[in-house]
Amino acid sequence: MVNKNRMNRVAAAMAAATLISVAVPVASAEAAAATPRIDLRVLVVDDGGSSVEAITAELRDTGVPYTRVDLGSSSRPVINAAYLSDTVDGRPRAKFQGVVLPNENPFGTGSAEMTALAAYETTYGIRQVDAYTWSHPGVGLEYTDNGGYSGTLDGTQAAVTAAGKTGPFGYLGGQVTFEDNSPLVPESYGFMGKPRTGYTSYLDAPVGSGRASLVGEYAHDGRSELVVTFGYNQYQQQFRLLARGIVEWLTQGVHLGQERNYFAVHVDDVFAPDARWSKELNCTPGDYACAGGEGQESTIRMTAADAQYAAQWQTSKNFKLDMLFNAGAGEEWKTEHGGVDAMTAQLVADRAKYRWMNHTYSHPFLGCVQDTTTSPWTCKKNAQGAIQYMSRAEISAQIRDNNNWAAAKGITTDRTELVTGEHSGLKTAPQQPVDNPNLAGALADNGVKWAGSDNSREPAQRAVGAALTVPRHPMNVYYNTGTNAEMADEYNWIYTSRADGGSGACEDNPATSTCLPAPLDVTTGYSSYIVPQEARTALRHVLANDPRPHYVHQSNLAEDRTLYPVLNQVLDTYRTLYAPSAPIVNQTMKDTGVELTRRAAWDKAIANNQVTAYRIGKDVTVKAPSGVLAPITAPNGTKKQLLLGTADFGTAYAGTRSAWSGPELLQSAVTLKLL
Repeated sequence: MVNKNRMNRVAAAMAAATLISVAVPVASAEAAAATPRIDLRVLVVDDGGSSVEAITAELRDTGVPYTRVDLGSSSRPVINAAYLSDTVDGRPRAKFQGVVLPNENPFGTGSAEMTALAAYETTYGIRQVDAYTWSHPGVGLEYTDNGGYSGTLDGTQAAVTAAGKTGPFGYLGGQVTFEDNSPLVPESYGFMGKPRTGYTSYLDAPVGSGRASLVGEYAHDGRSELVVTFGYNQYQQQFRLLARGIVEWLTQGVHLGQERNYFAVHVDDVFAPDARWSKELNCTPGDYACAGGEGQESTIRMTAADAQYAAQWQTSKNFKLDMLFNAGAGEEWKTEHGGVDAMTAQLVADRAKYRWMNHTYSHPFLGCVQDTTTSPWTCKKNAQGAIQYMSRAEISAQIRDNNNWAAAKGITTDRTELVTGEHSGLKTAPQQPVDNPNLAGALADNGVKWAGSDNSREPAQRAVGAALTVPRHPMNVYYNTGTNAEMADEYNWIYTSRADGGSGACEDNPATSTCLPAPLDVTTGYSSYIVPQEARTALRHVLANDPRPHYVHQSNLAEDRTLYPVLNQVLDTYRTLYAPSAPIVNQTMKDTGVELTRRAAWDKAIANNQVTAYRIGKDVTVKAPSGVLAPITAPNGTKKQLLLGTADFGTAYAGTRSAWSGPELLQSAVTLKLL
């Protein structure tokens, strides 16, 4: 009876769908032919410059399909009418919804290719981005000698205009400051010009007693160009702030791909003590590689006051931390200190204020059995020469016991998430080039589907048995320092030359590290140099559509509470730069894992040309391989076609709506209805 009822419901739904299709008037063939199909793909004409490269990176990293034409290649296609458009099922088709050029005409005066592009843009209403050009009447601007400027732009305080706020850059707070990271190196160069007829400025800056444009729209001859008159690369903050708006303008707000600004912070080793750096020995006593450190061990651990401050800070900043805990290490500390642990009691009392994640019970190394009699350590081998590994049962117990402790304390965790101590168990080059073969089974035994990894070693997501890794960014706030002075001292050891009293590692590895010109003042160096630098690095990740979480350690919330100045600068700067419509997305590790998995599937489908997406008038159709969700961005008011009726599409972010979306019941494609 149940199966029969189910069949009846499906049959009724199909009948209703049929009635709907019959009730909709069928447009005439002539009307259909008059409305062109616009494919959701961008044409990028690349001259090898950093500005086109930056826009290409934005398209790639947000999931927007594009076709790149290398101007320097002798085998490149000729851009003509046949390359740009054709006819599909009797309907004219524009193969590209937008065009990115290095400048307003990279082909030269009188070029047939530029003529073809101009005709194409006029015919189909396609927009063009001039990635970097100069201020002149050909792009709707006066020459710079008429109230403009040309030269270095480092530190320039630009602002989004009223037209920019109501247009493509409404997600910004208003100010766009050009980076000036070093007074010794010019970082930005460009032109600022006064608008002529047909030009609408979106970003300008003061010049003399007036203002001149850096970004704007030039409408002329039935075409629209977004004119950018400064050079940039994909990492500079001024571009990162504008990148979203450039794509939204180019695609007229309808495109594949989506973007968020993510920031999550994992605090590792909660309840456990962390070893302390020795300024005298320039190493960490307790570490096997710290010669002379025996008997000089010292640890850093949060107090109850530190725990209270963490909760208060979260409230003041409206930002939740992820607490990655080692309950067994905490129980051991408690036993060694008279059975009293006020810090743990405070965190447990405030448990609902945080997100919690399993970091194993006592933080052991879960990989091979380490032989620390040599430096660097090696993996021990048995009599037959095989590497010895921690067993599946031991790993499983570390996961299980930590979960059980949390449950007994009323702490809610997602048991599908795990970060092992030091990311151990995963391959650790060069000593352990493969995962502990017992790790995957132990993860499966405990239902773990998402395992944290170190982004500095493994930036790509990968499988560990049935689980997937989630790469995490290490923050350069050291686990073995509790004070600002300790942090600056260790930083000096790593980043100064031997002549300046450092380790010289920066001299030995110039490709991966830069030596400080002089040691930092240990009293002021952390706040004046390290904090701004680390905040800038973290903010760069936030602005790059990078969902990977950052990780620090509980020691950074203790003593001088070194982490907070970095987080304050990241959050405060972000909230100044962006409007409330684009809040930071602070999501769980599981959600990040899902996001990375979806991106990988989408990128593969795009690379294999398995996605068909287009717009016909106010209807958008997206077809992807079965099981692959498509990232789609559309304007507010967009509806998604359901089997019966429609529903609001996506979620609101930065003035648009976007989502990972798949076909609804009995559909083969996603169908959107634009307002």
